[in-house]
Amino acid sequence: MTLLRVEDLRVRLPTSSGPVTIVDGVDYQVEQGQVFGVAGESGSGKTISVLALMQLLPQGAQVDGRALYDGRDLLSLGPRALQQMRGRDIAMVFQDPLTSLHPMLSIGKQLTEHVRVHEDASRDVAKRRAIELLEEVRIPDPEQAFHSFPHQFSGGMRQRVAIAIALACRPKVLIADEPTTALDVTVQAGILRLLDRLRRENGLAVILITHDLGVMSSIADHVSIFYAGRIVESGPTRELLTKPRHPYTRALIDALPHPEAEEGSELVAIGGSPPTPRARPDGCAFHPRCAYARESCELSVPSLVPVSDSRLLACPIDPLGPR
Repeated sequence: MTLLRVEDLRVRLPTSSGPVTIVDGVDYQVEQGQVFGVAGESGSGKTISVLALMQLLPQGAQVDGRALYDGRDLLSLGPRALQQMRGRDIAMVFQDPLTSLHPMLSIGKQLTEHVRVHEDASRDVAKRRAIELLEEVRIPDPEQAFHSFPHQFSGGMRQRVAIAIALACRPKVLIADEPTTALDVTVQAGILRLLDRLRRENGLAVILITHDLGVMSSIADHVSIFYAGRIVESGPTRELLTKPRHPYTRALIDALPHPEAEEGSELVAIGGSPPTPRARPDGCAFHPRCAYARESCELSVPSLVPVSDSRLLACPIDPLGPR
């Protein structure tokens, strides 16, 4: 069942020299119980695209398109309807839990606030729910943790607390923005296992944003690759990562460390730099860095079109596989 359908999403942010396009015509849908991955280099528009869904963009931002959830367009909701939706239907876990958690409020206060507002629960009911959530995300001694403060936890434990807060009102969609950034490999694996277990047990849909394709391969069911504000390739994770069809996707995979590489061998870097929103080239935005580019790539923006039953591609050359 499709929970969220995004259609032709476009975001322009205000700057001193005028509005700049950050997200340029993005389409995707998220199914119940699915982990939907969004990958790409920093500045590709990944986070802005989901902040637009929650209407968390800076003042003056211009958003066009539709984001349909339960028959409602999230982009057109008023403040009251939006407040009722956030946290209850769609929740978000931010990249740095130390900045998203209030340092002066106890974990219990931050956990019970959502439940009391959205579900009109009593203080005792909200506390029981909070302790259950801390147990669910595997926080040791949840009773003591309830009375503790964010600075008393490690980075991995703080991220688990942030996930517990996001799940307080049993949302159907969880947006996880780089939830494993700056965590060591062991803690990172624990967070990914937690997200995977929660989606399997609760039918939770997860939008996972990351630049790490290794993280994506371990948990996501479907991946969309972002570049310069557009989706350039989309498909089932295993198929997309083992048989990439877009030169940019291939370049991202080639840049990953290889477990069988000889000691001292250099990583394969992508030549050039991603374009800034103000200096996005004409045609395909990746063509200045693409070894397969030809003259037509500089003239027209390739559309994202089906190349199989489950794959979408925005590249007319497709040298990496038959169409």
